[in-house]
Amino acid sequence: MTAQTDTETVAQVADLFVAYRGFYGREGDDTAARAFLRARVERGDSLVWAVLDDGRAVAFTQVYPGHSSLRLHTTWQLNDLFVASDVRGGGAGVALVRHVLAEAAGAGAHEVRLETQRTNTRARALYERLGFGLAADAPQDGEFLTYTRAPEGSDG
Repeated sequence: MTAQTDTETVAQVADLFVAYRGFYGREGDDTAARAFLRARVERGDSLVWAVLDDGRAVAFTQVYPGHSSLRLHTTWQLNDLFVASDVRGGGAGVALVRHVLAEAAGAGAHEVRLETQRTNTRARALYERLGFGLAADAPQDGEFLTYTRAPEGSDG
């Protein structure tokens, strides 16, 4: 089950956020990471959703809406997606991505973009299964690959 993350749930998501940063080798500044996440939510800079299992946050995603004056559209950057190791493979990641796509469609976003490490084959397979393709307007020769997808038709 996904739900908009309120201030109470942010505290739980913060633990996942710290683990997510650890996955990418960013460790040792847990207090700053928690403050960063809390500030994004409080200021409305980002949208954060979580999957709850018996009241425990087991997965989360964070999205940053962006706008282009020249292109006259909104793009949602699915910046963070993390699932606790003990529940991976249970559908939490799929549920969150589908939720983001549905919310983006409802908000009138033109596209949802994300980046993932080239070596993260599990995440890449998930995104591709849900209809994301490599972005033609982004370099694809570095450590990270950029994917994009229109939010309409969020079933994958």
